Amino acid sequence: DFVLVWETVPWEWSRQHDSHENRGLQERSATIHRTWRKKFLDKLHAAGIHMEKHMTHMEKKVVHYLLLSAPWSVLCYYAEELQLRVPLQALPRQTSNWSASMLQWLGIPNLMAQEVPNLPLDYYTCPFKANKLRWFLGSDEQDTFFSTTQRHQILYEILATTQYGHSREREVGVDRLLSENVFTAAFPLHEARHRCLLRIHPAAGPAPPASPLPTPCLSPQGPYKLRPEELAAGSLSQRQVLFQYWASWGKWSKYQPLDHVRKYFGEKVAFYFAWLGFYTGWLLPAAVVGTVVFITGIFLMFSDVPSQEICASKEQYWMCPLCKTCPYWQLSKICSMFMAGRLFDHGGTIFFSIFMSLWAVLFLEFWKRTNASLAHHWDCSEFEDIEERPRPQFKAMAPMTIINPITGAEEPYFPKSSRLHRILAGSMVIIMMIAMVVMFVVSVIIYRAVVTILLSSSEYFWFVDSASRIASITGSVVNLIFILILSKIYISLAHFLTKWEMHRTQTKYEDAFTFKVFVFQFVTFYSSPVYIAFFKGKFVGYPGNYLSFLGVRNEECSPGGCFIELAQELLVIMVGKQIINNVQEVAIPKLKCWWHKHKLLSTKKASEEGELVMAEQAPWVMDHQLLVFEGLFEEYLEMVLQFGFITIFVAACPLAPLFALLNNWVEIRVDAHKFVCDYRRPVAERAQGIGIWFSILEAITHLAIISNAFLIAFTSDFLPRVYYEYVHDSSLHGYVNFTLAYAPWDFVLQSNTTCRYAAFRDRDGNLTLTYWQLLAIRLGFIIVFEHVVFFIGRVIAWLVPDIPESVEVKVKRERYLAKEALAENKV
Repeated sequence: DFVLVWETVPWEWSRQHDSHENRGLQERSATIHRTWRKKFLDKLHAAGIHMEKHMTHMEKKVVHYLLLSAPWSVLCYYAEELQLRVPLQALPRQTSNWSASMLQWLGIPNLMAQEVPNLPLDYYTCPFKANKLRWFLGSDEQDTFFSTTQRHQILYEILATTQYGHSREREVGVDRLLSENVFTAAFPLHEARHRCLLRIHPAAGPAPPASPLPTPCLSPQGPYKLRPEELAAGSLSQRQVLFQYWASWGKWSKYQPLDHVRKYFGEKVAFYFAWLGFYTGWLLPAAVVGTVVFITGIFLMFSDVPSQEICASKEQYWMCPLCKTCPYWQLSKICSMFMAGRLFDHGGTIFFSIFMSLWAVLFLEFWKRTNASLAHHWDCSEFEDIEERPRPQFKAMAPMTIINPITGAEEPYFPKSSRLHRILAGSMVIIMMIAMVVMFVVSVIIYRAVVTILLSSSEYFWFVDSASRIASITGSVVNLIFILILSKIYISLAHFLTKWEMHRTQTKYEDAFTFKVFVFQFVTFYSSPVYIAFFKGKFVGYPGNYLSFLGVRNEECSPGGCFIELAQELLVIMVGKQIINNVQEVAIPKLKCWWHKHKLLSTKKASEEGELVMAEQAPWVMDHQLLVFEGLFEEYLEMVLQFGFITIFVAACPLAPLFALLNNWVEIRVDAHKFVCDYRRPVAERAQGIGIWFSILEAITHLAIISNAFLIAFTSDFLPRVYYEYVHDSSLHGYVNFTLAYAPWDFVLQSNTTCRYAAFRDRDGNLTLTYWQLLAIRLGFIIVFEHVVFFIGRVIAWLVPDIPESVEVKVKRERYLAKEALAENKV
């Protein structure tokens, strides 16, 4: 059920290679570790855990593997303690995939369907009670009554709560021993296909070893890859099924076998992949509509009258310098950039912004329904409210106990006032880190301004002509590097603060950690796009009276406008981050696995007579070579940040959903391959959904509606164009001249040159009536846009019930069966 691993250095090797001082320090440390390990293992033995020990001798160390398994009595005791759900009655399988049902109703062949072997059965279930054992399905088969993942959960609960020292010093649980390097690894085993008897002689362990068990042997290709005869026979292990029908790149267009994922990895992992698949499927219509809007922009670009006027203006419009040392420049020079801006900034943008806002609302409403169906199907509908137990670390460290008002059981308790004080103290640290992010953003803004000035005063024409563009692109890259570095630092700090806050359950712990890190990541990733979208070029001043910050003149939008800059920034951060993440997720696990195997396989093995196989073929050795599973936080964070980019700033980049869709098709298979092939098997964890991530997605959806309204009103040229069409000329002839103001007289007298700049001001620098009329139109547009979209969203939320009617019927049926099966008159 579980494996504990630790390493020791042979005394002979240490004496030959270490100095006397180092040897003394290592011996003292090893003595402390031996003492803790002996106490810990003695208590496991006293708890009834069966142990079997194996060793692998290496060139510089000896690796000890302790195989743990729980007998039936221990399993029953902890199953009742943990309220594990066990089957009451088998159920007929019912498809719950909405797209499969729709395609079947329409009579269209479903190309995404696939036949997956070893399909897990459905059951009505209820929490395990030892005195009601005979009423549970399969109770006469002790070896298979509890699932593999349930056995792992029980063993981990025992390991995590076993004390080896003083509780005041937090000397409790296997996690602390791992952090102190008393053990180097603790993990449940992956499944292997074939079984054969290994004649490996177990060494003397802390408890009398059991007789050697039949051990899974591995095919020459590995523990999960299939040989042709195995595929033909159809008798595959769960891991082989997942590799063949889920982690394979050839299955990119097929449904994920979520029931198999849940059975092998647990509900928490299965909910992540269910949400990721659901999100990816919903990206398809958004990508199609976004691509159509972008193609429409291509056609509009060539027929756009203002673009034609700029390209044909030649020396008609001389523009004012962009900095003190910059030269005057011709508006016709930005012909290509202005036309590129029309790809993203046109009438279709309004439609697409409304479409994506309603898409996000519909996506979340239908995910609620899917989540409710899966939660019932996987028996975790009431997990957070009733079934979830206190964290093992919380139980060990809590200063007092209290009666749970829901379950009536006595549980460890940490005062809410003390936790609130700790949360407030941690919030101050978070605010300081966010202030540091803002400082970096300001430094990037200053960097852009300085680089623009330096390149504009260069002797090379290409640098002068592209100064603003180069500064913007390099600023985006510098910003991305800052983001990646600060993220690593802050995540470690958030882990420490969340542990210190003493949250009762694992769900609350993860929600608190997630909120901390997401707030930081949100500010980090979105600060630069927010600046470009809503602040850059808005507080510039005018020739002769330019505004400055820290002695540097405030940035203006590039000659092509801030909209094209925002699209460029989104592509650099979003696509750049996706490429970097995918390379990391593919290359880094492979490199880490290779290095880990290289260290572990540099062994000096004595070939004892009668040994049938090499030590590396043992499953516990093979699994030890894999990577440690570090949780789903990074996976969720990547996807939720992506969701923010495709909703909050979608008006500036209609291709964002397409890039997200392509990335996610790859992401699903990359993540699946990591779980099946590269990671040690994680301890299965139950969950009721995707946790606080859903609330974050809802907040992003509301923010996106407001953001897109302001983006269209103040950053896009859409409203000024509509105003000009209705007030002046419906053909937009003369629009360019309409948007350009003449430099004030004072500036012209100083420089002896007349120039133009983008603003609605008169020759004295005062704002014109047109500016105030446009401001009123913009504010009115924001109010109408927000109210209309929010109202339609509320109507959709009201029309779509959170829980499907079929699920409500099943819940009532299950409660009835549970009462009938566990009634007192049936004892």
